[in-house]
Amino acid sequence: MSSNHLDTLYRQVIMDHYKNPRNKGVLEDGSLTINMNNPTCGDRIQLTMNVEGEVVTDARFEGEGCSISMSSASMMTQAVKGKKIEEALKLADIFSSMMLGNDYDEEDIDLGDIEALQGVAKFPARIKCATLAWKAMEKGLKEEESEE
Repeated sequence: MSSNHLDTLYRQVIMDHYKNPRNKGVLEDGSLTINMNNPTCGDRIQLTMNVEGEVVTDARFEGEGCSISMSSASMMTQAVKGKKIEEALKLADIFSSMMLGNDYDEEDIDLGDIEALQGVAKFPARIKCATLAWKAMEKGLKEEESEE
């Protein structure tokens, strides 16, 4: 598949998550609430997650920002639901590494739609947009782990 065709496909995936966000909203009974913002461009997110035992049972987000930050939040909430805390944090590490332009072992993990964000690595000013929701998730889950 040509690079141009792949870029177009990735843009379509990002815009789909932006226009039709998955898991948008607030968990009223959310055990974790994390608020973060990116003062550089004005993106902000409120992430709520339910964690039962070692598993993220639900994740939702509210916020406003560019298509990259909001689509990344949509993709992240989809990816972590049903995952153990350890798995969700590993996914965040892989995502952060991908944002730095590093490859990941595709046989080790299937990123699904998240792979569409790999092109962001070419635009350093946009990396903070893509990682905002992931940083919020990491912060919340690390706080949850330290309380146990």
